Amino acid sequence: MEKDSGPRRLFRSNSDRIIGGVLGGIGEYLDIDPVAIRVIYILLAFMTGVFPMVLAYIVLLFVIPRKA
Repeated sequence: MEKDSGPRRLFRSNSDRIIGGVLGGIGEYLDIDPVAIRVIYILLAFMTGVFPMVLAYIVLLFVIPRKA
């Protein structure tokens, strides 16, 4: 059994990444398959006109730190 070393933190994924690891990191943080996160993201992108989700991804790319 692993000891909890404090609160979980959100990081961009180094192993499960397609562009920047943002959606893979969110999937790891929420303990959900990253493919499901990507499908939800793509659906939201088409429903909002794509640009807002692309802008959100770029912002998250700079805000979420890379896992060391």
